[in-house]
Amino acid sequence: MTLQDKLKDDLKSAMKARDKVQKDAIRVVMGEMARSDKKQLPDEEIIKILKKLIKSEKEMLEKSGQGATSPFIAIIEAYLPRMATPDEIGQWIAANIDFSGYKNKMQAMGTIMAHFGASADGNTVKQVLQNYSA
Repeated sequence: MTLQDKLKDDLKSAMKARDKVQKDAIRVVMGEMARSDKKQLPDEEIIKILKKLIKSEKEMLEKSGQGATSPFIAIIEAYLPRMATPDEIGQWIAANIDFSGYKNKMQAMGTIMAHFGASADGNTVKQVLQNYSA
């Protein structure tokens, strides 16, 4: 089941359960997806939309001084893939990256991000690389 299908199913369930918060959150995501000219979006594009929505919601909460999280963010984050931990990233780097092929260790970031894809945050990978000593 694609992420888009899961969102549609969850929207139906939220409507049947009369869960206004979840229904509204999913409708915001669906509205952003509708801006695309494609009818069926790949999961990677939906993940980008979800991350963009979370980022803008966090910025809005920060500006208004309401804290760092909200029910909207919690609902949206549930659709994101599990993120790789810094330890998992470091272990993969140790096992798979030969830094002798790079002028500096930060150049390996592209290779690492290509492997982890949406399951790793770029800032986390950068921090792991900066602290990495091989």
